[in-house]
Order: sequence, then structure tokens, then C-alpha cells
Amino acid sequence: METFLLLNRWLHIAAGFTGFFVAPVALIVQKGGPAHRLWGKVFFYAMLVAGTTAIISASIKGLTFLLLTGIFSLYLAQFGYRSLQHKRMGQGQQPSLYDWASTVTGLLIFAGTLAYGLWSRPFNLAMVVFGAIGLMTTVRQLRGFRRSGPWPAGQWLRNHISGFVGSYIAAVSAFSATSLRFIPFPLNFLWPTLVLVPLLIWMQRRYVPARGISPQVITSAQES
Repeated sequence: METFLLLNRWLHIAAGFTGFFVAPVALIVQKGGPAHRLWGKVFFYAMLVAGTTAIISASIKGLTFLLLTGIFSLYLAQFGYRSLQHKRMGQGQQPSLYDWASTVTGLLIFAGTLAYGLWSRPFNLAMVVFGAIGLMTTVRQLRGFRRSGPWPAGQWLRNHISGFVGSYIAAVSAFSATSLRFIPFPLNFLWPTLVLVPLLIWMQRRYVPARGISPQVITSAQES
């Protein structure tokens, strides 16, 4: 078991550092272009490995706090990646069984995360924040799936940005909470949210303005 946990830990570290450095590259390169798609996929699979190994380690060691953080990061990564398949939602395209199942599962998990944070002693502000964000994300997604008409212009891209940036925030938060011990709790867990959420909002407003999608990503979105 010790050997397995050691290998799991090194795999987690390798995947986490890969995602940490790859995410800024995907944000800097031209959106929708070949480089963006390549580094976006690398980031997704890095988060898939990092989240899975974190869940395994936290489950074995009984670390509920880090277990919920790993689930949060993993869910948002798949949410951002899956959103690329929702470009024609409501225009003949309907949510699949996977869409419904994953979103309902996320809803239940994040409701539990929120409850865990509210009833923990001492009060766990970090879990309340992450649980509330996850709950709002899944509720909004379920409302979108139930929508009879087409989605608002560019909604799939808003979801894509929210999912990937949110997953990155969760991963950095977990690293900060476990490694940056000189920052007091819960600030060590919440500072990535405070720093990166404004970036997320800025990106959504830049690439998905009120009337649709930014011209620089329209062509690539139609081709992919």
C-alpha cells in the first residue's frame, strides 16, 4: 500500500505541475486555434489524472477536505471539456444521458460539500464557497438542459471558460492549502479564487460579448 500511495503521489505531482504550467499557455495562445486546442487537451487530461489521484489518496487517508476539492476540480474539468459538445444545444441537439447523469451527480456532491462546510466545527468557509459555486454551476446547467428553445448565444463557450478556469482555480487552491503553510487558513485556500475569478469574468466578457461570440473564435468553433 505504501508503494502504491507513493506512486500515486508522484503521478499526482507530475500531472498537477503539468496542468499548472500548461493552463497559462492555453490562455495566451489564439483562442480556437490549433495550439489552443492542443494545450487545452493537455490541460484537461492533466487535471483528469491529478483529480483522480487526489481522490484516491484522500479516500485512503480519510481526508474529506481534499477529497471534496479533488472532486470539485475533476467535475469542472469535465464540465469545461464537455461544453465543447454543446454548441448546438436547443437547435436540434438534446442533452445526452451522460450530460444528465454527470450534472445530477455533481448537484448531489456539491450540495453535500456545502452542507459539510456549513456544519463543520469549526466552520469551513472554503468548503462553503466551493460547494456554493459547484451548486450554482450544476443548477444553471440543469436549467439549460430543460430549456425548450436554443441556448443564449455563446453559452457553451461561457461554460467552457468557467469549467476550465474553475478547475485550475481548484487545483491551485489545493496546492496552496497543502504546501503554502505560511498563509493562514482559509486564505491559503481562497486566494486563488479571489485572484482568478476576475480573470474568468474578463475572459467571458471579451470572448463572449452580449451579442454572441468574439469573431476570433467563431471560425474555429464552426470547424471543430
